[in-house]
Amino acid sequence: MPDITAAGSFRLGDRTVHRLGYGAMQLAGPGVFGPPKDRAGALALLREVVASGVNHIDTSDYYGPHITNQLLREALHPYPGELVIVTKVSARRGTDGSWLPAMSREELEQAVYDNLRNLGLDVLEVVNFRSMHGIHGPGEGSIEMPVSVLAELQRRGLIRHVGLSNVTAAQVQEARRICDIVCVQNFYNLVNRADDTFIDQLDREGIAFVPFFPLGGFTPLQSRALDEVAKALGATPMQVALAWLLQRSPNMLLIPGTSSRGHLRENLAAASLHLPRDAITKLDGIAAQVPAAH
Repeated sequence: MPDITAAGSFRLGDRTVHRLGYGAMQLAGPGVFGPPKDRAGALALLREVVASGVNHIDTSDYYGPHITNQLLREALHPYPGELVIVTKVSARRGTDGSWLPAMSREELEQAVYDNLRNLGLDVLEVVNFRSMHGIHGPGEGSIEMPVSVLAELQRRGLIRHVGLSNVTAAQVQEARRICDIVCVQNFYNLVNRADDTFIDQLDREGIAFVPFFPLGGFTPLQSRALDEVAKALGATPMQVALAWLLQRSPNMLLIPGTSSRGHLRENLAAASLHLPRDAITKLDGIAAQVPAAH
């Protein structure tokens, strides 16, 4: 079993979590909609996630919808005391599986209650507000109202900590005038490097950065340089991409997702993969080589 403690840990709110976690999005059906093809396999995978030492799981009630949270509850409830479950709100699913904004006060409150019910919790450890001002990346616009709603729910004891997703640096500063922000979750990987300066700023302020889609998401990154580094190190491209993120900044918390137990073990093994300086230099050059991936 991989030793994920090799990647170190970082603060998430008032908890400390291993830097290599797990994202549960892929446990739902195709398009993150409907039930998984193999429910028993999904439950077994979640139990292995926790048995492997992972204590940071990312989810949302709009995965499925409801499916992923219900799987988490069935597989892991009552949850281990060290496990931190992070969820997100601000979207809902259409009957056709479409992703629709749900940012009104009523919709945000309902989303929090749905997460509580489906996870079987009395309080949510971290709730990320996912900005819908931009679909494929952050878009400017005020997030004062929705963050204020989450801050109110925090004061009522339903949420312990508030995070943000798909946001700009300006939006983080706006939100921090309303409440403490413990993490930022944005699209970032070897090619998508727009947040480089932002990540360094968050690190100085002790705020976790949680990158999603480490290999490009729904349009997987194809890179000869990545393949060459992986082959030279006897690793998979995914392991190299994860190791690069871990070495990029100490405030980086990773949440690679998979529905395969074999891929889970491969991903977690990235915690022990050290990239030499020449490999990092080669990988850093990928962003300039593949501008179309932005």
